[in-house]
Amino acid sequence: MPLTGTSAQEIAVCLDGLRREVDAIDEQIVRLLAERHARVQNVVALKTACKLPIYHPAREENLISQRRAQAQQAGLDPDHIEELYRSILRQSRVRQTVQTARRGVRPGAKVLIVGGRGKMGRYFGRWFNESGYAVRILEVDDWPRVQALCDGLALALISVPIEVTPAVIAQVGPHLPHGCVLADLTSLKHAAVEAMLAAHAGPVVGLHPLFGPSTSSMDKQLMVMAPGRLSEECQWLIDQMMAWGNVVLPISAREHDDIMNIVQGVRHFATFSFGQFLWRRNIDLARTLEFSSPIYRLELGMVGRLFAQDASLYANIIFASPERRALLKDFVHFVAENESLLEEGNREKFGAEFRQIADWFGPFCEQAMRESTFLIDKLVERF
Repeated sequence: MPLTGTSAQEIAVCLDGLRREVDAIDEQIVRLLAERHARVQNVVALKTACKLPIYHPAREENLISQRRAQAQQAGLDPDHIEELYRSILRQSRVRQTVQTARRGVRPGAKVLIVGGRGKMGRYFGRWFNESGYAVRILEVDDWPRVQALCDGLALALISVPIEVTPAVIAQVGPHLPHGCVLADLTSLKHAAVEAMLAAHAGPVVGLHPLFGPSTSSMDKQLMVMAPGRLSEECQWLIDQMMAWGNVVLPISAREHDDIMNIVQGVRHFATFSFGQFLWRRNIDLARTLEFSSPIYRLELGMVGRLFAQDASLYANIIFASPERRALLKDFVHFVAENESLLEEGNREKFGAEFRQIADWFGPFCEQAMRESTFLIDKLVERF
């Protein structure tokens, strides 16, 4: 509306009226969100009754695409609307997960967590306990009572360091009831699954949670599942993981270990090496951050995150197997080969190598740009 010649009092009255209109719209938005939540409760009830997973990625991506198109037509920023709806959807999933987590697939069943006082053991012990299971703990001092602790078990879950996992499995296996599911949580699957198959004649499955014990929700968290024996008798455990919100990824134990050699071994060793270089050179980290780009802050944050945690955890990961150590030695040799490239200062050779690698990465480069840009924008908002 034209404001020429309008007094300050008239402007104030006009602004007050416009703000009341905005407030009314905001109240309506909250009411609609509450109404949406009520409808979601019906979805939760149906999913629970039919034992369906909480997370439905195709449904969510279709919804996001529809809302982006709607935003475009309405003259709104599609990225902003997508961010808003991803927040709404995540909150919805978390609420669904909290509700279903209280319901066990086999409530009252006896669960033994070997290493249950460790961080990951305590984490899963709490989830099983809150879901109505009878949780027992087996630690080093409890071995004299192992037979009593194993009586009537539905699940024995091994949560001990990688280097002692096979020995612990061999020790507990003979005490388990035949129908008890024997599972483990270690990040190397082939040796663990083989040890479980040798120690226990009943159902066996290997699990690897791709998240840590500080995770507040299992919503959309990845859980690797390496089949062992009698998969149908292990299904209730997989159903429980999905009920908690996990996305379960079936994979053979051998392929899992090959992939983890890259995803965990090389990645953590490269991060350790970068931090080690900064330390050896006594780099002033605070000073570099004053002049850093968001991407450098993000990369340095990942280095700092590693060194903020337990050294033994990363030692177990990096030195997990002879195959992993051999791969890391190959990685070191490949990096050393670049010394000649630096000595020559050959930009043409560097460019040719760069383009070959970019072609090999293919479409992932565009995906990586989108995802990293999102993270950088979030970092910029914070700092």
